Amino acid sequence: MELFSRNVAALWIILLEFLLETAADEEVLMNTKTETSDLKWTTNSHSKPEWEEISGLDEENNSVRTYQICQADGSSSHWLRSKLIERQEASQVYVELLFTMIECSSRITHHRSCKETFNLYYYQSDTDDATATHPAWMENPYTKVDTVAADFLLRKGGEKKFNVKTLRLGPLTKLGFYLAFQAQGACMALLSVRVFLKKCPALTCSLSVFPETVPRSLVQEAVGQCVANAEQPGPNPRPPKMFCGEDGQWVDQPTTTCTCLPGFEASHGELECRACPVGHFKMRSGPGPCSVCPDSSHTGETGSASCVCRPGFYRAPADSPDTPCTRPPSSPRSPVPQVNDTSLTLEWSEPLDSGGRSDLTYSVECRMCPAPGGPCAPCGDGVNYQPSQTGIQGRRVSIWGLRPHTTYSFTVMALNGVSPLSQQGPAGETINITTSPNSETQRDKSSLTLHWNTPTQSHYRILQYHLYYTILEVHLTVLNVHFDLRRATQYEVQVRARTLAGYGSFGQAVIFRTLPDEDDSSSPLLVTGILIAMGMLLLIIVIAAAIYCIRYNKRPTRKRESQKAQEISTESNSHHSLVPCPLHFLKVYIDPFTYEDPNEAVREFAKEIDVSCVKIEEVIGAGEFGEVCRGRLRIPGKKENYVAIKTLKGGYTDKQRRDFLSEASIMGQFQHPNIIHLEGIITASCPVMILTEFMENGALDSFLRLNDGQFTPIQLVGMLRGIASGMKYLSEMSYVHRDLAARNILVNSNLVCKVSDFGLSRFLQENSSDPTYTSSLGGKIPIRWTAPEAIAFRKFTSASDVWSYGIVMWEVMSFGERPYWDMSNQDVINAIEQDYRLPPPPDCPTHLHQLMLDCWQKERTARPRFSNIVSALDKLIRNPASLKITAQEGAGPSHPLLDQRSPLTPASCGTVADWLRAIKMERYEESFLQAGYTSMQLLAHITTEDLLRLGITLAGHQKKILSSIEALGIQNQTPGNVLY
Repeated sequence: MELFSRNVAALWIILLEFLLETAADEEVLMNTKTETSDLKWTTNSHSKPEWEEISGLDEENNSVRTYQICQADGSSSHWLRSKLIERQEASQVYVELLFTMIECSSRITHHRSCKETFNLYYYQSDTDDATATHPAWMENPYTKVDTVAADFLLRKGGEKKFNVKTLRLGPLTKLGFYLAFQAQGACMALLSVRVFLKKCPALTCSLSVFPETVPRSLVQEAVGQCVANAEQPGPNPRPPKMFCGEDGQWVDQPTTTCTCLPGFEASHGELECRACPVGHFKMRSGPGPCSVCPDSSHTGETGSASCVCRPGFYRAPADSPDTPCTRPPSSPRSPVPQVNDTSLTLEWSEPLDSGGRSDLTYSVECRMCPAPGGPCAPCGDGVNYQPSQTGIQGRRVSIWGLRPHTTYSFTVMALNGVSPLSQQGPAGETINITTSPNSETQRDKSSLTLHWNTPTQSHYRILQYHLYYTILEVHLTVLNVHFDLRRATQYEVQVRARTLAGYGSFGQAVIFRTLPDEDDSSSPLLVTGILIAMGMLLLIIVIAAAIYCIRYNKRPTRKRESQKAQEISTESNSHHSLVPCPLHFLKVYIDPFTYEDPNEAVREFAKEIDVSCVKIEEVIGAGEFGEVCRGRLRIPGKKENYVAIKTLKGGYTDKQRRDFLSEASIMGQFQHPNIIHLEGIITASCPVMILTEFMENGALDSFLRLNDGQFTPIQLVGMLRGIASGMKYLSEMSYVHRDLAARNILVNSNLVCKVSDFGLSRFLQENSSDPTYTSSLGGKIPIRWTAPEAIAFRKFTSASDVWSYGIVMWEVMSFGERPYWDMSNQDVINAIEQDYRLPPPPDCPTHLHQLMLDCWQKERTARPRFSNIVSALDKLIRNPASLKITAQEGAGPSHPLLDQRSPLTPASCGTVADWLRAIKMERYEESFLQAGYTSMQLLAHITTEDLLRLGITLAGHQKKILSSIEALGIQNQTPGNVLY
């Protein structure tokens, strides 16, 4: 119970603080209570009795200067006028009157003209020019405020009570004003007059500070600033704004984007930005609390934007500051060599400690030791490695090109992303091996004697040796060592051993020449040299031809792919027209999946960019494979520009990497102002990235919803023309998009729309008279944007892209409305099968809706081509008057699922919330309810100023709301004011 009481007390304290913060402040312009000398106000002295200034007592028995009058009859008016009061730029002020009045029945000289009221007037002036006769003592030129009646009257033997009245004056437009009091038969005393204005107090909320503000109009805009340690993100931030009402109360919530700086978090209900405590950090500006430092990191001070790694732990350059610190891995375990003469295969087990990272790779260091116990030196370039010497993903490497009968030292090292940062160097495991023997020779005129050492690393008993020798003029192969040789002839000899496991590799070739006879001349040597040179030249030609044939047969070249795609392009357009394709459209799309190695397609179509040229600034979204960031690209010799960066998250498989980079190899083939431009890729470092041009306004659907009603029809048609131009380019390249929708259209700062997102697209099938491609069984299809034949048979063509383009047109003209609204996918399919189509959006030009219906023809051969669509839109742009012809009310299909244009009525809406949802303005529901608009009838007289006070500043939204209220025809059912 005690805990409950404490909680209730705490809530009351918070509520009291809120009321004190939001209560209106007052600035006193005049207060007769504080005057220490005569007031010397002006009266119309020609009428008796007149107002008399005397000393009196107020409600607290303090001495004050008062004016009193007691008329014997009501035959004349008695005026009293104050001195000039400056209004301090306020549009309205308040007057608080403290007075007493005697009851008529208690007066000694009671007469019929006795009154228990008096009148209050004011007169505005830019100078203090009032005199005893100017302005005239009559209602005009004065402005009447009210007839003031007493709530408490003094009577004989009665209790002494004071009357307090507060009245509002305004609107005030001149520098100052006079107050005037008119008595017409009253017996009263004016004890005090206090004139004050109301102003909105200084306020801190939503991480913004607003100064004390005097309302100079119905709603006064106040400009604030962010609190300490807060900022407004973006290149052109707008200062916080809030509206001060005429009653001195702040109106609605502020318009602000202030966020706490890195290292600070919002606290006390977003009243301040508090530094992150020790051991915590916040890496970015924006909402959200501070986080505990990741593993193996710490902070030694408050307000940290990142945590420092502890000794022995590191972060890789590509690691985010919010990732744990890691360390280099331990040594690989149990390296196992397999020696085969002068080649070697090494296998090993993974380290016991990976350092806390998943980007583990291996490296092999080779050192050659020619003499036992002697110094070892690096092996040099003559040694080859498969798959590579460094950056090995697996745990196996093949090495060849070693010298025979030589001792080598191999060190296998494990590395990860932080190994280069460690001062100790990578940990490794070292083994020593010795290669197979080299042969020795002795020669004479016609014989040869060979000697070699037995291999020391053989795992099997050697059964025999295989000797291979070649005469450079004649080629022979023998299996024994005893043979005759020609005189004065050059030979090449190689030896290999055979065990139960089979033959090993041949040793290093030895070239020698038998001795000539004494009478041999030099002429045969010249002939032999010529023959050797001709043979070598012929051999080089044969090898080059063989390599060309092998490469040609292993994968399709760009030229062969282009020829195939060209044939398919001719077939894919045959259902539209028999006109042959012009020469400038011969460039066609090449499917990267037709390559035997998809990485080769990436290398051919996408440019590799050095990671040092890219600087990531902020994360702006998330994709299928990882985060999407905004950054800067600075290539030497070129201007720095913003780019969008798609990253491939860690732990990916080879298939995920291929799928991720395939989009780059697709985009890299397109060069068009309405197709998103690929800047390049980064595959040589982690993470793998795709860089495209940066589109400032993001996706088209969300951009339109954010700017509902802000664009003219001609602007919207211009956007649609850009999309159609991009799709025309793609269709002429024999490319089917398959996922054309407003969400996959990006908009830049100049409102240029560009087609993007090529993840679902595939190349047209080759062996088909009707070129299509087929999605995998169970593959996801965007039903609301997909043509009926593609839904039914999973086949897509450029004609199905035209259907999707018609849906995009409807999205654009409805400012991002969801196609088919809240209908289920099955309802959409059923409605389309019954030949129902989407009705025209509000204010949609008739020509545009007819073009949509052409795109939605059931027979795909009846749909226009993208070239026809571009021509139709160009015609509309050249003739803007045609866009003023809009669909008539009630036009279009009448279907209970598709016809969403039924007229709104107060009865059909029911509540304000229902009405706002019906006109897609539900974002303002809370603002309407907080302002007191709780029923439909209260909307009858709402104005633009009222909408501004509610925080509705977009002109398009204001027009939509006011038009809807006008269409509702709401009648104000509240009774009118009754004057007494």
